[in-house]
Amino acid sequence: MAAAVAPALRCSLLQRRPLRCGPGVRAVPGAGAALRPCSSRVAQDGIPQPVIDRIIRVDHAGEYGANRIYAGQMAVLGRSSVGPVIQQMWNQEKNHLKKFNELMVAYRVRPTVLLPFWNVAGFVLGAGSALLGKKGAMACTVAVEESISEHYNNQIRTLIEEDPEKYKELLQVIKQFRDEEQEHHDIGLEHDAEATPAYSVLKTAIQLGCKAAIFLSERI
Repeated sequence: MAAAVAPALRCSLLQRRPLRCGPGVRAVPGAGAALRPCSSRVAQDGIPQPVIDRIIRVDHAGEYGANRIYAGQMAVLGRSSVGPVIQQMWNQEKNHLKKFNELMVAYRVRPTVLLPFWNVAGFVLGAGSALLGKKGAMACTVAVEESISEHYNNQIRTLIEEDPEKYKELLQVIKQFRDEEQEHHDIGLEHDAEATPAYSVLKTAIQLGCKAAIFLSERI
């Protein structure tokens, strides 16, 4: 950790001398003399870049996939009685994705190369579950949101164990989104998700897919 932070410290100490750190250093708007770090391995807040890369990349992919799932559900059930409920959840997912888009730019994180696949797979999952009826759509919501909430909880525990002050911004974002994903999960249960035929089989299959998506999106 000390070795990773050292280049950023050298930049800070040499602010009055010509900067020779290369294109990785730039002024932060509105922050006076504050600088982005020289090292490509340390993010702007002194947070190790690999940690930021992994968290933001996978969370962006998850929110992107969730948006596509709700888009698929709305394509089938948008004019049904449950349409407004799905739309409400989708609107929150749009806000989640917008925030992670902003974080990706701020921390210079590349998206997963699998986004085109999640684009299609998410829509197919959403539309396919909706074709099973309202209960099927809600069963999909319960399975996905339970997986995402668990994933966010794991990230929260990891960041708190590492350094809750250093990761304060990310923790605030993840906690808020975790709570909203849990609300979606509960909404699904309230709308008879568990009454879907073969509910346990459907839920298990979807959650296995979610786990695979998380594993892959963290890494590529």
